[in-house]
Amino acid sequence: MALPKIVALDLDGTVWHPDMYILWGGGAPFEVVGDGTRSLKDSRGQDVELLGIAGNIIYEVKHDPKWTVQDTKLVWVSTCDEPRWADECLRKFNATPEGQSEPRVPLKQLADDEHIYGAASKQTHFKRVQSKFGVPFEQMIFYDNQMNNIHAVSRLGVHCVYCPDGLTKSIWKKGLQEFAKKNST
Repeated sequence: MALPKIVALDLDGTVWHPDMYILWGGGAPFEVVGDGTRSLKDSRGQDVELLGIAGNIIYEVKHDPKWTVQDTKLVWVSTCDEPRWADECLRKFNATPEGQSEPRVPLKQLADDEHIYGAASKQTHFKRVQSKFGVPFEQMIFYDNQMNNIHAVSRLGVHCVYCPDGLTKSIWKKGLQEFAKKNST
């Protein structure tokens, strides 16, 4: 099965919930709950939770030989309203292999690049990713919970996957199957 050379993930609403702007009045600092693989609490006590199996998927992309043999890059692409808060969450949330509690690796350590800033369009993020890695847009896959981002980025040729409930196992697999089918012809 053909795999993408770049896996790009939105953060708010795709990797975690709620969006950072919803935490205004609270926010940083964030406290790790348990082992950090499921949730954090903001300064007001509001939960920030990883969605679906986001942590397991992120771990897989950076450790499973089917991904590492082709040196797939993992990048964060987010127009998050609070980039410093997102950075702290990336440092405090941990990823693990699916079905295991160890080893735990902070999400921040697993990304090859990050684009967490306001932009008129996520196309800006992807043009910078392409410039840095030299990977054609057609060899990228992008997961996001906002349809406007899906439409904008797909115009570049990136295979985009709408995930309204976050990065779930079924959405992850469906996206990869669609990518493989599109790239097998």
